[in-house]
Amino acid sequence: MKILVTAKRVVDYNVRVRVKADGTGVETSNVKMSMNPFDEIGVEEAVRLREAGVATEVVVVSLGDAAVQEVLRTALAMGADRAVHVDTAEALQPAAVSRCLAALVAREAPDLVVLGKQAIDDDCNQTAQMLGARLGWPQGTFACALTREGDEVVVKREVDGGNRTVALGLPAVVSTDLRLNEPRYVKLPNIMKAKKKPLEQLAVSELGVSLAPSVRCDRVSEPPVRSGGVRVADIAELVDKLRNEAQVI
Repeated sequence: MKILVTAKRVVDYNVRVRVKADGTGVETSNVKMSMNPFDEIGVEEAVRLREAGVATEVVVVSLGDAAVQEVLRTALAMGADRAVHVDTAEALQPAAVSRCLAALVAREAPDLVVLGKQAIDDDCNQTAQMLGARLGWPQGTFACALTREGDEVVVKREVDGGNRTVALGLPAVVSTDLRLNEPRYVKLPNIMKAKKKPLEQLAVSELGVSLAPSVRCDRVSEPPVRSGGVRVADIAELVDKLRNEAQVI
């Protein structure tokens, strides 16, 4: 079983995100960047399947400028076999990413595509679903457990109120949730070995897809500052404030 897994470069989850002064987007200059945590879980799961003998090859892919090769090397150090960098300076939306990934699937012919359920920079949670629809493949989203049984993969999904288990015929698309696994710590020897692993660079034109955006962003702004809490004297005052001052969200 060949696995194609994604790795997006995002602002590190420990960094406090700041909006640009002109409101055109989020400030990324001189900001620590890292692999999207959900994608890191996806890479870890793909590598575990390969180590268990279930998968034969793990190919990691990322879209963006030259800087994304940093996260690709991290994925290679985690255990991926080779990497593909789709080189573009365009701002990518989920629909465009799904088109690129569909073209890569046609090129690589994987049996399973694993994506993080969402990226922490836009929280769209759309790419995996769009890719499954474009390919016409079954999909298991929000996976918290993943096993292979014969010609199927069995995905335990996190849903409202509990879990749901689905069996997907291969090829299939799976998106990972937080409780699927805990990614390994990358050791220095593996980082050095990753430098010798193949990393292929492709231009978007080689995939023959359009990156035209389907959504326009007019302005980005920080959420309003929350006002401080107040202490009430009794239940009657609390009920009065809830009735007359509480904001409906």
